[in-house]
Amino acid sequence: MRIADSVVFVTGANRGLGLAFAQAALARGARKVYAAVRDPLRLAVPGLVPIRLDVTRPDEVAAAAREARDVTLLVNNAGVARFGGFLAADAEASVRDQLEVNFFGMLRTAQAFAPVLAANGGGAMLNVLSIASWINRPQLGAYGATKSAAWALTNGLRHELRAQGTQVTGLHMGFVDTDLARDVPGPKTRPEDIVRIAFDGLEAGADEVLGDERTQAVKASLASATAAYLQA
Repeated sequence: MRIADSVVFVTGANRGLGLAFAQAALARGARKVYAAVRDPLRLAVPGLVPIRLDVTRPDEVAAAAREARDVTLLVNNAGVARFGGFLAADAEASVRDQLEVNFFGMLRTAQAFAPVLAANGGGAMLNVLSIASWINRPQLGAYGATKSAAWALTNGLRHELRAQGTQVTGLHMGFVDTDLARDVPGPKTRPEDIVRIAFDGLEAGADEVLGDERTQAVKASLASATAAYLQA
């Protein structure tokens, strides 16, 4: 999948990683970049085509797919993260709210745009996942569960969309220096660096992209007796 001359659709494109994806797609020569945001009037970035989309609203997902019928690359970036583990008083509500965006939102857009991608030659889908797909700590326990579900969704979509020639790439990374991770301590990667690695992997045909060294180490540990997800 080449970014140059493609038509890209990025969810959650109003700021942070999503905006970085949209701008990088333009810089790599995309013919058109749809920036999907909840309020298109608040996005005024030259070159981007704002489009209304709240991924928790099935009607808006369907409308976006009807409007953007020329898409060849779907970037499923929209996501939310809330602090808390599974024994918190609000754990069930927190998991449900985050699943609605991180899992069901991705499922809705994949279902809506799969026929669009097929009609345009297959194209590609890039799903933004997380190191939390594989490790889970109380600080972000509920969030981790939703990203594990999104990883499973991505792996399933890869097989289901193979017949129509759609490349499905999963992106895993640790904390990125965006508003979403503002209150999380520890090192963070610049969104521009994550996007560059993700697009490089996508263009190379990778099924999975690991955006930083910590994520690479965690993935490498999964088959060992001291897998990262077992460690305190």
